[in-house]
Amino acid sequence: MRLYAGKVTPISTEVVRALLASNDIEAEAPREAEADVAAVLNGYLTTEREVNERAKDLLEKSGRPGTELGRMRQLVADEKGIKLGDEALDYLLDQVVAVFHHSRHVDEIYAEDVELRRKMAPIFKRHMAIDAGMDTEARAQLKHLKEGTPAWDIEYGRALDRAKRKKGA
Repeated sequence: MRLYAGKVTPISTEVVRALLASNDIEAEAPREAEADVAAVLNGYLTTEREVNERAKDLLEKSGRPGTELGRMRQLVADEKGIKLGDEALDYLLDQVVAVFHHSRHVDEIYAEDVELRRKMAPIFKRHMAIDAGMDTEARAQLKHLKEGTPAWDIEYGRALDRAKRKKGA
């Protein structure tokens, strides 16, 4: 599972609305609470980009083969204190719960942390899950762009939409 910049707003909106609707949280300014969640997700994306760049730099400087990029990314991610890949979902859920506890825009939290996580997880999963084949196909069309740039994010979304239409998804 992977978080994409284009999914930040839909995830943020849906998470806050779902928790408000189930009376798990109370917020007089839901849009501000959504902005808090979006800030967490955007912060993660920024840090993930930094991890990718640092891992590539370290590989280049050390002369190691590109096949070690995954291992290097994991080392840099551990150094920065974030989780990647399959562990990213749990990390992001923890971060969002923490922001609810510290946000001045969330007036009250009525549910236990584990309950908040349980209700948010399906929303994150739905938005973060992308068929691996479609992802590979979309990425193959973007070799001319640098991953993590705004242009790459936009073109990736378009390429992914084309791949979904092609497969009828």
